Amino acid sequence: MALTDDIRACTLCADRFAATETGHSPRPVVWFKPGARILVAGQAPGARVHESGRPFTDPSGDRLRHWLGMDEATFYDRDKLAIVPMAFCFPGYDAKGSDRPPPKVCAATWRDAVMAHVGDVPLVLLIGRYAQSWHLGSRMSVRDTVAAWRDFAPRAFPLPHPSWRNTAWLKKNPWFEDEVLPVLRARVKEVLA
Repeated sequence: MALTDDIRACTLCADRFAATETGHSPRPVVWFKPGARILVAGQAPGARVHESGRPFTDPSGDRLRHWLGMDEATFYDRDKLAIVPMAFCFPGYDAKGSDRPPPKVCAATWRDAVMAHVGDVPLVLLIGRYAQSWHLGSRMSVRDTVAAWRDFAPRAFPLPHPSWRNTAWLKKNPWFEDEVLPVLRARVKEVLA
């Protein structure tokens, strides 16, 4: 498949990544094919995913699968789930140890072609501000976009990032687990049935 091979070979950000605190090389993590029932539109792979070459192989993935009520086998079945972050490579850490934002050049270069390749997906999960902004044109905060989830359901669900760093956010916003997750899990079951 030419598109996935082209993305895996991409080195557009080699100089940018070499200049980060991690000084790493690009390693695009590509996990999609046409016909998937669910699209996970995230931010960018983390350091663990950079090492494993498989998306969400970290505590964020554990939390996301829990949110979806989904086991690993289903989550990693490309016929069921496409994982298309806003950037395919780990962007590195800044001097404070936080993940750098996904480089805009990645989405500008690949996103339209990938979305056309994946095709119309009945359920789109928009994880974090970068995915929400691109897919929804949202300028609101993540909290406000997620709070407005009914405006986008049942096709799209804006979600906070499932990172452990958002544990405080989840505690401050218990409505997310109480109101959003039951509806999201029901929708996941519906589109996979």
